[in-house]
Amino acid sequence: MTEPSNTPSPEVSEYQLGESVGYLISRVKSALSNLVTQRTMAELGITSQQASVLFMVASGKCLLAAELAREYGIDASAVTRLVDRLEKRGLLTRVRSDEDRRVVRLALTAEGHAIAARMPAVFTGVTEKLLSGFTPEETGFLKSLLRRVLANSCELLGENRDSASNADSKS
Repeated sequence: MTEPSNTPSPEVSEYQLGESVGYLISRVKSALSNLVTQRTMAELGITSQQASVLFMVASGKCLLAAELAREYGIDASAVTRLVDRLEKRGLLTRVRSDEDRRVVRLALTAEGHAIAARMPAVFTGVTEKLLSGFTPEETGFLKSLLRRVLANSCELLGENRDSASNADSKS
């Protein structure tokens, strides 16, 4: 049995983490989430993810748990726990569809709507702090680049689904 080692391999030690786009995007996402959570916890008593879910439901973008799972890239059980906590807090409810009893929509309570209405100011305030010193042109360019990254990710995810479907149909 070999001893565990704390000595990084050449592949690891030569990799410039600070130059990795993925690492930088991940750090920015983490900083953004942490700053939003600081504000939402202090002002609203909920996490940034909970506040974001309320906003997504209020905006009509995500009205089903499955839509939230896709939007956030988390599994259905994590969404269920998140929705359970928000429902327990009295911020949203589950409403069974009259047309199809299997479909359960999410709806905000009055308090949930009030919190969702405060979220644009929170998101804007945090983003303005993170983009302090950026010109409007730089901010616009950054948004353009991020949209292209997202478009590429959608294409790749679609290709992966297509590849999986093709592989399934061939077997």
